[in-house]
Amino acid sequence: MSSILTDTVKRLSLLYKVFAMLVTAALIVVIFPHEGRGEHYDYKIGAVWRGADLVAPYDFVVLKDAEQMKSEQEAERRKATIYYRVDSSAYATALARVENGKLGVDNGERHKLKRQVDSIYRRGYMERVPDWAGGQRGVVLEGNVGHECRQGDYVTAADLEAGLLRDSILVASIAVDEERTALEMDSRLSQLSYESRMVMEGDHIVSKGEEVTEETAHVIENLEAEQDRRYSERYSLWGQMAGQLLLAVIAFVALYMFLKNTRHPILDDNRKVGLVMLVILLMSAVTALVVRVNEDWVLLVPLCIVPILMRVFFDMRVALYIHLTTVIILANLVPNAFEFIFYQLITGIMSIIAVRSLERRSQFFTLAGVIFASYSFIYTAGVLSQDTNLLSLNAERYLMFLLNATMTLMAYPLIYLFERLFGMTTNLTLMELSSTGHDALRELSRRAPGTFQHSVQVANISEDLMNEIGGDALLAKVGALYHDIGKVKNPLYFTENQSSGFNPHDELDYAESARIITQHVTDGLELARNYHLPADVQDFIRTHHGTTYTGYFYAKEKERHPDGDFDVTAFRYPGPRPYSRETAVVMIVDTVEAACRSMKEHSKEATDAMVDRLIDGKVKAGQLDNCPLSYGDIAKIRRILKDKMMSIYHVRVEYPTVKS
Repeated sequence: MSSILTDTVKRLSLLYKVFAMLVTAALIVVIFPHEGRGEHYDYKIGAVWRGADLVAPYDFVVLKDAEQMKSEQEAERRKATIYYRVDSSAYATALARVENGKLGVDNGERHKLKRQVDSIYRRGYMERVPDWAGGQRGVVLEGNVGHECRQGDYVTAADLEAGLLRDSILVASIAVDEERTALEMDSRLSQLSYESRMVMEGDHIVSKGEEVTEETAHVIENLEAEQDRRYSERYSLWGQMAGQLLLAVIAFVALYMFLKNTRHPILDDNRKVGLVMLVILLMSAVTALVVRVNEDWVLLVPLCIVPILMRVFFDMRVALYIHLTTVIILANLVPNAFEFIFYQLITGIMSIIAVRSLERRSQFFTLAGVIFASYSFIYTAGVLSQDTNLLSLNAERYLMFLLNATMTLMAYPLIYLFERLFGMTTNLTLMELSSTGHDALRELSRRAPGTFQHSVQVANISEDLMNEIGGDALLAKVGALYHDIGKVKNPLYFTENQSSGFNPHDELDYAESARIITQHVTDGLELARNYHLPADVQDFIRTHHGTTYTGYFYAKEKERHPDGDFDVTAFRYPGPRPYSRETAVVMIVDTVEAACRSMKEHSKEATDAMVDRLIDGKVKAGQLDNCPLSYGDIAKIRRILKDKMMSIYHVRVEYPTVKS
């Protein structure tokens, strides 16, 4: 039954990981914009072509560029015929305005206006000249008959001064026939060819190492447009998304295999798998949003948050591999994939190195500086390699890198958020907890000073041991500092806090004394929750006695009941047994330090015998069965503890009293 349950749990755990990776891959593909676009090339006018020789894969037309088309269109407009129509009633209308209008002039002035009107209309009056009236040829239409004329043949409003005659009397007798002229113009423009030349399949376009001129760039643009057209004819949105999903899944499979073969504990912890997937998805979503707004801003995304977070929660190798997986997935979805990979991979590596020993908040600003410098150096080197000079540097790029580095500072609050969300502990939190100024440790120092000193001693020794045998030394140190905080509830019931010679256990039976002693574990867990200590630190409180017995009171009770007729569980700690290297080391050091402290004789032989007896007792009782300590680790711990105990509790020279 137990085997079936274990197999079921393993299968469910595997299904969770597969489901998490598939959902993450699918969401990443869905949130990115999709378009039917053929192959595009990475080049710049005036720079060197760094790819292989480019040859036309098929016939395609090179269109005239915008300047050339504009020039030819202007030339056609200048050649176009301007059509005019005659309004035969205009002269009569103007005379009627002179005769009948209330112009406020005398008769002499009125006759003068008539003569001027008569003179103007003999030539014809054109009130408005159109934009295209610069044509070299004009045709005046009277009915269906037309005759050629020039614009200068007529009087225009521009020829007259502003006044009564121009503004109130004259009516245009020659007006541009807008519709007929527009038809003439459209006819001419429609005959223009947009094609500059034809490039045949196999024709050379540009060679590797050759400078990309404006003409070459124009040909490449037309090739890209042709490839877009051909691609769109066979484009399938679902096919594209399926391919992108498959590539993302392949990247996640590679990540899974890496973790399975090198970092199995991470893969075994569903919380950690969930954290990795969430971080990748979060940064992919930010990248997709930026690409939708403006794909040229993709380097604005603070993607180095991924390796920073992964390095804080895991190790350098895991951080690098997860960052590499993220970059590979996103490179298939963003423009300029090669540039994207180069920038993000190099800068990610530098950020991982910079965050190798992240222990203070101020280091985040140093980290941001490293990221900005990495991006800037890569960009500067790229421009220099392409253009062979720095004249093409764009200040906006450096501003983008600065904003990217600044936004990387968001990693700090994200670390706190993910710690709470996934119940994980980072070195930053452990460094804060390692300060003896923490409220829990100050209360322990005040109410149980002997226990506090014991905890500090255990913490220092445990840290040294973990550095020697390998493991998380900082976690072991912090766990040791807090492992006995439950003793603040009843400090006088523990010998290290008894200074007056009074022992309250003398008034209790052995079972009650054992209950109070074992109670410090559950009291410690309650206090740890009140002080919001991380789960990893609470594990040390829970496991530092494992499932051992309260030695003294259990032995005394056995003396009273040699037949074993008593409740054994009342004398046993609730456990569980240690299940990590760190918790196991703290258990051993806690037991050895307390025992050696209470020894009356601190000779080397006595100390060595005590250390051997205590460690052998833990091994024989099976307290170390669940932890990954090897026999070699235990032997090293044994040797180091003997040296430590002798150096701490060695026999001191008795100094003579000096008589004054």
